[in-house]
Amino acid sequence: MTDDYDGPILEIDQLSISFFTRLREIPAVMDFSVRVMPGEAVGLVGESGCGKSTVALGVMQDLGKNGRIVGGSIKFKGRDLAKMTHEELRDIRGSEIAMIYQEPMASLNPAMKIGKQLMEVPIVHKGVSKEEAYERALQVVTDVKLPDPKRMLDSYPHQLSGGQQQRIVIAMALMAEPSLLILDEPTTALDVTVEAAVVELVKELGKKYGTSMLFISHNLGLVLETCDRLCVMYSGEAVERGSIHDVFDEMQHPYTQALFRSIPLPGADKNARPLVAIPGNFPLPHERPPGCNFGPRCDYFEAGRCDAQDIPMDAVEGNQRHFTRCLKYQEIDWNAPISNVEVKEKAEPGEVVLRMDNLKKYYEVAANALFGSSGETKVVKANETLSFEARESETLAIVGESGCGKSTFAKVLMGLETATDGQILLGNKNIEGTPIEERDTKTIADVQMVFQNPFDTLNPSMTVGRQIIRALEIFDIGNSDEERRERMLKLLDLVKLPRAFADRMPRQLSGGQKQRVGIARAFAGDARIVVADEPVSALDVSVQAAVTDLLMEIQREQKTTLLFISHDLSIVRYLSDRVMVMYLGHVVELGTTDQVFSPPYHPYTEALLSAVPIADTSIEKQHIVLEGDIPSAMSPPPGCPFQTRCRWKSNVAGGLCEKEVPPVRQLADGHQIKCHLSDEELDNMEPVIKIAAE
Repeated sequence: MTDDYDGPILEIDQLSISFFTRLREIPAVMDFSVRVMPGEAVGLVGESGCGKSTVALGVMQDLGKNGRIVGGSIKFKGRDLAKMTHEELRDIRGSEIAMIYQEPMASLNPAMKIGKQLMEVPIVHKGVSKEEAYERALQVVTDVKLPDPKRMLDSYPHQLSGGQQQRIVIAMALMAEPSLLILDEPTTALDVTVEAAVVELVKELGKKYGTSMLFISHNLGLVLETCDRLCVMYSGEAVERGSIHDVFDEMQHPYTQALFRSIPLPGADKNARPLVAIPGNFPLPHERPPGCNFGPRCDYFEAGRCDAQDIPMDAVEGNQRHFTRCLKYQEIDWNAPISNVEVKEKAEPGEVVLRMDNLKKYYEVAANALFGSSGETKVVKANETLSFEARESETLAIVGESGCGKSTFAKVLMGLETATDGQILLGNKNIEGTPIEERDTKTIADVQMVFQNPFDTLNPSMTVGRQIIRALEIFDIGNSDEERRERMLKLLDLVKLPRAFADRMPRQLSGGQKQRVGIARAFAGDARIVVADEPVSALDVSVQAAVTDLLMEIQREQKTTLLFISHDLSIVRYLSDRVMVMYLGHVVELGTTDQVFSPPYHPYTEALLSAVPIADTSIEKQHIVLEGDIPSAMSPPPGCPFQTRCRWKSNVAGGLCEKEVPPVRQLADGHQIKCHLSDEELDNMEPVIKIAAE
C-alpha cells in the first residue's frame, strides 16, 4: 500500500450497525455516510446515545460480540475494513488509525512508566530499536508541550494531572504517525483552560504530521474551533452534513436549529432571551417513531408527511456539499425569530442571606503522605481569606479550574468540613465551626446541594418518591405520611416530572431526569441557599437548557440564593448576577457578570474567557493559551498565586509579583480584583470576546 494515496482517507457509505440481544435486533446506526479527506478534520456532533461512538468503534472494527455491521461499508484509504483479516487489522490499528478516548486513564497502564508505554508503539508497529524508540518518545513528549520531558518519561500515570495524562495519550496516538486520528470526546474530563491547550495542540500536530481527524463531541464550540466540516447525528442517523459555515450559518435541519437554541451563546439572557430546551425525550433505539426520528420533538412536524416513510439525506439546493435529512427544509423560514418565548421579570436581589468574612480552610498533610511514613507535616491552603456576600434571589457563580478551592468552600458551607479561620454567617448565625451532624434541622434544610453527577447521589434501590419523602422526613416537614406524599408529588410537579415517576427506580430514568430528582430533593425543605456544583456538566446540551431553566424558575418562585459552581463560562454568563473567580484558594476577581465579562480583567479571568469555545462564527476571540498546570496547593508559588502562568507579569516593576500577594483593589462599585497591575494598564485591556464586524 502506498502513502501517496490521494482519495478519501476514510469513506463511510450508508453504514448500518446493529446490536443483537436475545430478544431483538437493536439498530444503533442507520444509513450513515461521511468522508474524511487527507489532512481534513471532520466533527461528529450529537447527544449521548445518538451513535457517534458506535461509528468510531465500527471504524476500529471493535463492536464486541453483539455488534455487527448489517449494511454499507467503511473504507480506509480505499480498502474495505470489514474484508480485512485479523492480522491486517492489527497492523492498521495503532499505526495507521489511532484513537484517543474520553478517559485518559483507561488508555494507560497504571503499573508501567510512561516512557516504556510510549516506546512500545514504535517498537511493535515500526520495529525500531529501543534507543530510537526512546528518542522518539522524548520528541513526542516535547511536541505535546509537557514540562521536563525526561522526568515525564520516568513517571507513572498516577503522578500526572488529568491534562498531562491526556497529553501523554495524544503523544501515544501520534507515536506511529497515523493517517487517521479518531478523538472521542477527548477533553470532556478536562478544565476549560487545559481543554483550550489540548485542542490547540491537536490542531498544531494535525498540521505538523498531516493527520486526518474524526472529532467526536457534543460541544459545538469545540467543533467550530477544530474542524473543517461536520456531521450532526440524531438517534442513529446523520441529519445534516456540510462545512462549518454551511451548518452554523445556514442550517437546514430542525434538530440542528434546536441544538443551537439550547446553548447559551453571547446575547442570550435568562430574562429577555432565555434558552429554549428541546421538548420531549430522545427515543430509545427500539422505540424510534416512523418516518423522521426527530418528528415527535420537531416544531415543523406535519402528520401524514413527516411520518409516512423513511427520509433520505438530500443535497441542499444550490450547495452540493451540504446535505439534510428533512422533507420540509425549503419551506421553513430559518431566520424567523423564536415564537412563544416567555420574557421573565428580573428578580431583584433581596437582603443578604449569606456572608463570608476572611474564611480560611487549611489541611495538614504529612509531607511524605504518599509513601506512608510519618514525618513533618505540610499545610495545604485550600481557601485563603475568602470574603463575599450573597443575597436572596441572587445567583452567584464561582468559577475556576479544578484545584482552585471551589468545592472545599462548598464543603465548609455544607458543614462537611469546618473552617480553619474566619466566619460564615447564615442570616445572623455563625455556622463555620458547626459540622453537619451538630447542625439543627432548619440549618440543614436551609443549605442544600445539587451535585455534578446525578447517578452517584441517588440510592439505586429506592424509588424516586421514597427518596424525596426521606428528605422531607429528615427536614421534619409534614405531620403525616399523606401530607409528605402530597408534598413529594408537588415537588415532582415543580421539577416538571410526571407524578407517575414517584414509583420508578433511578435506573429507569435518563441523566436529565435523575438530575431533576436531585433538584427536587434539594428544594424539599424550602432551602434558602442551594449550592449547585457543576449541576449540568454531565448532561447533554439540550437537557442542560431544560435543567438550567428549571433552576431559574424555582429560584424565582422561592427566592432562593443560588451558588453556581462551574467552569463553563457560557452558562455562567447566561445564569449569574455576580461572578467570583477563584485561583489556588484566592478570590482573584469578584463583580457583577457584566463587570467580570468586560475589561479590565484579572489576567486569569482574561485567560479563562479566551479558553471558552463559543459556537458562533461571528465571534472573534483573543488567543491566550495558559502554559503549565495550576501549581500544587501544598507548595504554592511565592507572591501572587497566578504569577507562574501570567503573561502580564513582566509589566510590573521590581519583581513585585514574585514577592508579594497583591492587595484586593476596588475598581468600580462592587468590582474587586487582586492584582499588581497599574490602573493605566488595567484601563488599556482589550475585550477578549468581540462580535466581528459584518
